[in-house]
Amino acid sequence: MGRLVRKPHLPNLDLQIAGLEGVWQPGIAGAPMANAEPGDTYLERMVKYVPAEIIAGSMLINAILDQSMKLGGENPTMAGFPVTSIAEGALLLGIILTPLFCWYVREDGDAWMVNALVSTIAFPFWAYLIGAVAFANHHDGNLAAILVLTFTAVSGLVSPRAKRPKRRRERQEPTPQDGPRLVETLTG
Repeated sequence: MGRLVRKPHLPNLDLQIAGLEGVWQPGIAGAPMANAEPGDTYLERMVKYVPAEIIAGSMLINAILDQSMKLGGENPTMAGFPVTSIAEGALLLGIILTPLFCWYVREDGDAWMVNALVSTIAFPFWAYLIGAVAFANHHDGNLAAILVLTFTAVSGLVSPRAKRPKRRRERQEPTPQDGPRLVETLTG
């Protein structure tokens, strides 16, 4: 997730067609659009929505917690707290850090809010897949693989809206002055 999903960018047609400044054009079919940026493809979005940096940190924490679970006996504790409570706190911390990370690494043109939303939803699926200690009593590797594959395939369908250029305010036609109109003046 080092780079976030990019918004498509539609060009400003006013700048491309001389004499049409201020006139809104919905698009001309078949005409090449200069300065158009298509945004990310389905596969690129699917990969970029994976919160890889947060998953990596979570893997390290879960390795430590898993070791404590194995060596701690029937009710393992760390500093007097149950390891399962610490694991649930670590899972919650990962969920909180995912959108913050997306905000932190954002650049102009990134759809960081869409990326943050999808990545935050994706994090628990990936944590379940890696065998997070918070899910120790409910973990099934086959189900985890099916859930991650399904979610990742569906997440690629989430595409941010195109970034449209700002339109100039419609030019207002001058209001007629009080007094005789040209037609009335000519006809007498």
